[in-house]
Amino acid sequence: MAPLHPPFQANRCGHLQVSELHSIYWEECGLSSGVPIIYLHGGPGGGIDENDRRYFDPTHYRSILFDQRGSGKSLPHACLQDNNTWSLVADIEALRCHLEIDRWIIFGGSWGSTLAVAYAEKHTERCLGLILRGIFMLRQEELAWFYQAGASMIFPDYYEAYQAVIPADERHDMMRAYYKRLTGDDEVEKLKCANEWSTWETTTSKLLFDPEYTTKSQDPKWVLAFARIECHFFVNAGWLKEGQLLQEASKITHLPITIVQGRYDMVCPAKTSWDFYQALGGDSNTNVEYKIIGDCGHSAHEVGIEEALVDAVEKFKSLKP
Repeated sequence: MAPLHPPFQANRCGHLQVSELHSIYWEECGLSSGVPIIYLHGGPGGGIDENDRRYFDPTHYRSILFDQRGSGKSLPHACLQDNNTWSLVADIEALRCHLEIDRWIIFGGSWGSTLAVAYAEKHTERCLGLILRGIFMLRQEELAWFYQAGASMIFPDYYEAYQAVIPADERHDMMRAYYKRLTGDDEVEKLKCANEWSTWETTTSKLLFDPEYTTKSQDPKWVLAFARIECHFFVNAGWLKEGQLLQEASKITHLPITIVQGRYDMVCPAKTSWDFYQALGGDSNTNVEYKIIGDCGHSAHEVGIEEALVDAVEKFKSLKP
């Protein structure tokens, strides 16, 4: 077993002003002279927590973590204005320059994998390699599977609560109906919808239901950022052309890439990671490792997923800046 590293504190942290409106919270952990690696959280809107840094050996890596626009400790909280995929890509690059890092490893899961690939395809020369989990390419079929019809066939009981807050005549487009309410003026309705949107994802993220994992869905501050920002990105298709990240995968086929995918991932089904693996060259590309974890779902905090991610981070110790 390869467990997470014991808890440790950040060496330093701060806020970086990335636009007139947005200031992003960042922290640096581990060895100041170590190999740089950046952690990209999910959602979008999920933010970082103190366990995220534990994937990285603090005696080897200089790990960088940050809250994306509107998330966690970044300001303004839950803000949708000037908040899009390409702004976040620019923020990563601004943070790299601020910290005087030449090249780094990119680590991201779920939405974090989307952002990692978008960044890598735009700033390939700044990437040492990618460690990705639960691949999400933000295609319409993926969004429809989880938010409209697909996962609902596996979790009809949880889906009933998710759709109950939306009138029957609007349920043909659940994302749009939620977005209307998450950006509306009725604060009570906004919070109720944020809770249900977030609960739908947290209850379906693990192979076996984990009530403790769903507790953050009851935190008003967290759910407002998570639900509003996620829905904002998804109704706008991430400001990506359909299939764009797959179509441009040839830009990064020379990089070492490890893909970790739960077989029973109901949030980001394995087909997307398989499509991405094939776009990278599949079995013919020896730079890419594709790991299916047979007893896991979507969450990074299932044992098999954690082990595979820590193993990948250990393997990447051979990379030099």
